[in-house]
Amino acid sequence: VQLQASGGGLVQAGGSLRLSCTASARTFRSYAMGWFRQAPGKEREFVAADNWRGDQTNYADSVKGRFTVSRDNTKNTLYLQMSSLKPEDTAVYYCAASYTITVPTTQGRYDYWGQGTQVTVSS
Repeated sequence: VQLQASGGGLVQAGGSLRLSCTASARTFRSYAMGWFRQAPGKEREFVAADNWRGDQTNYADSVKGRFTVSRDNTKNTLYLQMSSLKPEDTAVYYCAASYTITVPTTQGRYDYWGQGTQVTVSS
């Protein structure tokens, strides 16, 4: 499975961005999908994830109420709608796929990773 993340950019604090992650596999709907991020000098951390049907989700406490993960299985695409962005959301955002029916929050549970897209939030 190849994953291609896009949609990053520079935005002012309080603004919004929508990230997309397109998968190469026609079996996209078989995978739970997640978003992770890595800020400079920090470890990569979990952001959000959903299950293969998109009806179960998990979010990091730091993004709850501001970020929404969703998917379109007909387009093999995962989304991350980010609102009320803060400077501390600045990071490289990665999408990942996990062949499981659960909604993993740990990196080790994911089998495939995209290349990352930069999100920069200015104050």
